[in-house]
Amino acid sequence: MTELAGHYPMSLVAVSKHIRVLEAAGLVHRSVKGREHHLTLNPAALLRAAHWLETYRQFWEARLDMLDRTLRARGRP
Repeated sequence: MTELAGHYPMSLVAVSKHIRVLEAAGLVHRSVKGREHHLTLNPAALLRAAHWLETYRQFWEARLDMLDRTLRARGRP
């Protein structure tokens, strides 16, 4: 964990808190071997988020396209 924290302008405690949030979200898995903590990324958890975001991307693109057409029809670029 110390090695990871050294790459960021924050304390080890702050990095540890961020990692706990990632663990709680299922994005990261921690295994402990002695005093060493090993972290692995769980990309499957990111897929759920990507699908959720894609739903809203499609929703907002359709609405913004509709707004664009409406404004152009009224003579506003």
